[in-house]
Amino acid sequence: MAVLRREDGAEIHYAEHGSGFPVLALAPGGLGSAAEVWDRMPWQPVPELAGHYRVITMDQRNAGASTAPVTGTENWRTYTADQLALLDHLGVRHCHLVGMCIGGPFILGLLKAAPERFDRVVMLQPIGLDGDRRNREAFHEMFDAWARELAPRHPDTSARAWATYRAAMYGGDNALFSGPDSALPTIETPMLGLRGDDRYHPSGASELAAGSVPGARLVRRWREPEHLSSARTTIAEFLQG
Repeated sequence: MAVLRREDGAEIHYAEHGSGFPVLALAPGGLGSAAEVWDRMPWQPVPELAGHYRVITMDQRNAGASTAPVTGTENWRTYTADQLALLDHLGVRHCHLVGMCIGGPFILGLLKAAPERFDRVVMLQPIGLDGDRRNREAFHEMFDAWARELAPRHPDTSARAWATYRAAMYGGDNALFSGPDSALPTIETPMLGLRGDDRYHPSGASELAAGSVPGARLVRRWREPEHLSSARTTIAEFLQG
């Protein structure tokens, strides 16, 4: 993988596959979002798309091979800035976005920050809060497990900084975390959603996005073997426009 070095000391590892119109693929895995996690998913952007597109994968800061300081000032905008910096570094002014799991909130952050740069987006089972917010603790537990694994590499990061980081990522009441629910109807970028159905990817999060973004389409069944082939075709046709 190649490396993008950021001014704050982050080193973002990324790779490119294939050629054609660019697609930035934002991997699942929570804050452990790394390119290799795609390899365990039922739909994988590199084998599915690299024959026709320039597929860009990346390890988010402090995930996979990427590293970064932990200061307690991190939030969703920190990740958006990394992602836009990578596109700038690669000279990509316009691209498609595909994202699974935490990739859903990452997509929303990018659409909020620079909507003119993205032509089409595919959001696969985004993470989110369920209707009564009872699953919030699942994200706190996931963050804490990630932080415990990372902490030995950041001995100077205080407990307060870790707590502030967690609150900035998962402490709000936005259903999709990275932006207010009220922003969804303002999105003009064509969107295809594939529904989630578990504690981390509640169906309500997918349904909220697809039901609020004008013209968005939602695929309700896709992961199962009997539905996966159709889902692959749907994604391919959607990105082709």
